[in-house]
Amino acid sequence: MSEARAATEKLHAELHGLGVTTAYEVGDDETVSVWIGLVVRYRDGFYRWQEGPVKRRHLGTDPVGCAMRVARRYQELQADIPLWWDDLARELRGAPVQDYP
Repeated sequence: MSEARAATEKLHAELHGLGVTTAYEVGDDETVSVWIGLVVRYRDGFYRWQEGPVKRRHLGTDPVGCAMRVARRYQELQADIPLWWDDLARELRGAPVQDYP
């Protein structure tokens, strides 16, 4: 098992433990999709995530700390849907998009 695969599995398990049950591994051994537009990648020993057009980096290599920050951000995004979400959801799903995923 690769380092990236092990890291994403740990992150996925931590996210699930924090109640983020919609997250899933994309299949490239380094990416976990948390929600449309909120994606976490493990590369070069660091967790990095992207929310819409904004890229962020967790300053550690620990899946627990990263999962807590991403889970918190996930809840914030769902509570106050950002403007970029509608455009991205429409692009990914087509015009007849419902309000939420």
